[in-house]
Amino acid sequence: MTTLRMAAVAEPFDRDLEGDFERIVKIVEAARADGVQLLALPEACLGGYLADLDGAAEQPPALRIDGPEIARLVAIAGDMVVCAGYCEADGDRRYNSVVCVGGGRVLGNHRKVHQPLREDASYASGAGFAAFDTPIGRIGMLICYDKAFPESARALALDGAQIIVCVSAWPGSRTGAASDLADDRWTRRFDLFDRARALENQVVWLSANQAGTFGSLRFVCSAKIVDPGGDVLATTGVLPGIAVADIDVPVALETARRHMGHLRDRRPEAYRS
Repeated sequence: MTTLRMAAVAEPFDRDLEGDFERIVKIVEAARADGVQLLALPEACLGGYLADLDGAAEQPPALRIDGPEIARLVAIAGDMVVCAGYCEADGDRRYNSVVCVGGGRVLGNHRKVHQPLREDASYASGAGFAAFDTPIGRIGMLICYDKAFPESARALALDGAQIIVCVSAWPGSRTGAASDLADDRWTRRFDLFDRARALENQVVWLSANQAGTFGSLRFVCSAKIVDPGGDVLATTGVLPGIAVADIDVPVALETARRHMGHLRDRRPEAYRS
């Protein structure tokens, strides 16, 4: 049995890109010392998220995937596989993206497809979902609101993803907000989506999230690792921190899918498009 040690992060990140990199270095060094092989950092950890969703606030720095900042992330990661959210520049368009790096190169990249509220005032939308191979297995990536749509994770699972990493800047409710984030309805939704997407696709699920506050947003933390049965193996709860778990991914998937294989037992001909 070969276990994979993985970690999901709930920490604050902001517009101070140099400060963000300093925080990432500390997190990666601590994770490496703990034997972590796969690390999920939050959405927009390079440059911070949006302070509001009306498009009027200062925008995050736009970084090219072949630029010096992503190259710096590659160097920091070393042999560890690291997923990190950033604002991607592509010509005159900006995307809310997540990059996966490791072994000295970029392994994969995903542009957020589903945009809540007025996020489309700041970002163009991604066009699809695709899994990719890494030294630790086949991975798919989502960003925040993407996970509210079952089709997103299902597309990755059907493309062979064994592990799905979902990075977020998921806030608590802005109307009728609970004083304790543990009681907030948006925290409950965040946790429900994580467990449901893992269970219905019978995959290992890593969920990273921003922490603290930024602009008008208060983030729910709740970084976690969920097994293919929908059980939470580790979580930070509504506090900053790092959730760490060990799992033999092929064995966990085979065990979960042995009798009731949700992907195997699909009846696509019965589903209306």
